[in-house]
Amino acid sequence: MKKTLLMRPLSLSVLAALTLPALAEGDETSNIERVSVIGTEQQLSATAGSVTRLDEQALAKFEYDDIGRILAQVPGVNIRSEDGYGLRPNIGFRGVTPERSKKINIMEDGVLIGPAPYSAPAAYYFPMTSRMTAVEVTKGPGTIQYGPNTVAGTLNLVTRPVPLSGEGMVDLSLGGDGYAKAHAYYGDTQGDFGYLLEGLRVQTDGFKELDGGGDTGFEKNDLMFKANWDLSSQSVDQLLEVKASYADEVSDETYLGLTDGDFAVNPLRRYAATQLAEMDWQHSQLQLTHHLSWQSLDVTTRAYRHDFERSWEKLNRFTSSQGGNVPSLLSVLTDPEQYWDYYQVLTGERDASIQQILVLGDNAREYYSQGVQMDGAMPVTLAGVTHNLEAGVRFHQDEIQRNHTEQNFLMTDGQMVATGESVRATTTNLETTRAWSVYIQDRIELGDWAFTLGTRGEDIDGYYRNRNRKPNAGDDWQRKEHRIWLPSASALYRVDEQQSVFAGVHKGFVPTSPLQDKRIEPEKSLNYELGWRYRNGASQAEVVGFFNDVDNLKESCSFSTAASCASDGDLDQDFNAGAVEVYGLEASINSYMRVTGELTLPWSVVYTHTQSEFKQGLDSDFDLWGEVDPGDEVPYLPDNVLTLTVGVAASDWRVTLLVNHTGEMREAAGQGVVLSGKVVPSHTLVDLSASYDVSANGQLYLKLDNLLDEVEIGSRRPYGARPTKPQQAFVGYKYHF
Repeated sequence: MKKTLLMRPLSLSVLAALTLPALAEGDETSNIERVSVIGTEQQLSATAGSVTRLDEQALAKFEYDDIGRILAQVPGVNIRSEDGYGLRPNIGFRGVTPERSKKINIMEDGVLIGPAPYSAPAAYYFPMTSRMTAVEVTKGPGTIQYGPNTVAGTLNLVTRPVPLSGEGMVDLSLGGDGYAKAHAYYGDTQGDFGYLLEGLRVQTDGFKELDGGGDTGFEKNDLMFKANWDLSSQSVDQLLEVKASYADEVSDETYLGLTDGDFAVNPLRRYAATQLAEMDWQHSQLQLTHHLSWQSLDVTTRAYRHDFERSWEKLNRFTSSQGGNVPSLLSVLTDPEQYWDYYQVLTGERDASIQQILVLGDNAREYYSQGVQMDGAMPVTLAGVTHNLEAGVRFHQDEIQRNHTEQNFLMTDGQMVATGESVRATTTNLETTRAWSVYIQDRIELGDWAFTLGTRGEDIDGYYRNRNRKPNAGDDWQRKEHRIWLPSASALYRVDEQQSVFAGVHKGFVPTSPLQDKRIEPEKSLNYELGWRYRNGASQAEVVGFFNDVDNLKESCSFSTAASCASDGDLDQDFNAGAVEVYGLEASINSYMRVTGELTLPWSVVYTHTQSEFKQGLDSDFDLWGEVDPGDEVPYLPDNVLTLTVGVAASDWRVTLLVNHTGEMREAAGQGVVLSGKVVPSHTLVDLSASYDVSANGQLYLKLDNLLDEVEIGSRRPYGARPTKPQQAFVGYKYHF
């Protein structure tokens, strides 16, 4: 491989193309196959938009397995906690509802990684962050390079590159609640051929205490293989790479939480009715990538295929063999005194009658996602002005097949016992989408100014089929299409060598899935930002104000929102809420103080302030909204999020403290729904990490998650109060060779 190909910096366009490595200063092991949607520090400084990159060194400080804890270090992020481990995270950027991260683009190595990002964007699969070497967040006008969702932003996870020479690592860790992690990789490049093999296993017994005993934890495995071939000639630099991976999870996870009263007594309790809950999934991916660099042209082509299959046994609802109305699980846990008999059945204190039958559902689903995408960049000089052109095209196809079933159980002597009735199918449908997307962007530099104009086009054809319909019911395929252009514009002015100001505007878009009635409109918005950036060596600061003018807010019905429509047969149905405004301020600063020749005090502050309001009244059946008055706020959006990180570092040891404060969040926007007037209280988490280099290659590390052991309500959805993770201690040893 030519050294010039390895070390040449990229234009910003190739950050979208992911053509070349994002090389940190002094990085001797990165190679061409490393992928990044942000790039080098120099490119970060020149970006007219809000971008954040956490590199491998930043990720290693706390050895987090939970993406929510990692993203606490990124401004503009709002998280809804659910299980305490981040198994199925809920991530939003700049005020979009975080529910199942469905409104942001989630990518791995620049490719959409969600199970079915067009047909069913809820991210029930999320890659294991422990094996990532970088986490990158793009917000603002740069989002139009990715899509299909352009309202909020893009999260890109970067996997380990094939090393340029033989190297490996073994990382072993033990912790409280039966936690164990084993992580290893080895790779090498000999001549024109390089390879990498990486494996990771994480397991725990869980921190919740199940009535009657039993595990409440999980086991996760992840295996990845990469191989690349250098095909370069004298005139053309080329690299061909294959990536294949397999991952699985078995977790004893439930949607059922606690009443507020029980939470106050023991927030870690789990009711007996959750004893059969289990998520079991498998994920595989295959990706073929070709990089080409010829003179000033850079092109990256990718073909990819992802398969995801899951089975989730969990408590769905109550039913009665005599018919009639029964309360929802959320109603029982919100007002247990009114539904005392049902509450005692959930806790196992009372045997169930035929009016209190427990319905367990298996939300079995099969997904695939596949496509081909090509991204390229080339500078062109016209009339003495250099245009840094970048463009891309992608054909994508994905599908979700739902095979949901339910089975009736009775609570008998604290045990869930099947009634003997047959398992019945509930939701058996199919959604599939074919989408063409293109983008083009031009960046022009004129003195201290840089201007960027771009647009993205989405051509989406979605199809929905209810497989329960009889063959003679006519055309059983329902079609929905979207044709839209999403323009963007930004400008940056360099005040001096350290400072710049920037501004941008772009059109936001979130499509509806194929099953939606044609009267349901996609979410559209105009998004504005204005920012100031300072970079001077190790000191960096950025302040960005943003305003999202949403023309038509869209949300969807799901079990994870505890929406009653899910039990009424309208699972994944979308709802519209009209105009909403979201606005706020993002700020970050990081630097260090040198105490002695080798002792330094690194520190950082990340702050986000967000406000939102519905612009019109609304009377909705959707459980996150209800009866909304103009001025009501969007749920699960804290006013303030603050993260402070302070450390002490020497040549062979380091200690870091992270304090994260999240303000209170509304559980529902308006009135007339079960959680009207309820809020998730503000809470503060403190994490501590320390490491010591016992040798040139070996490192011992210790960390304490939730140092103060403050357990708070993370949310009351889906069904009842859910705790944040209590204090957990870890000790580990990492050896590089």
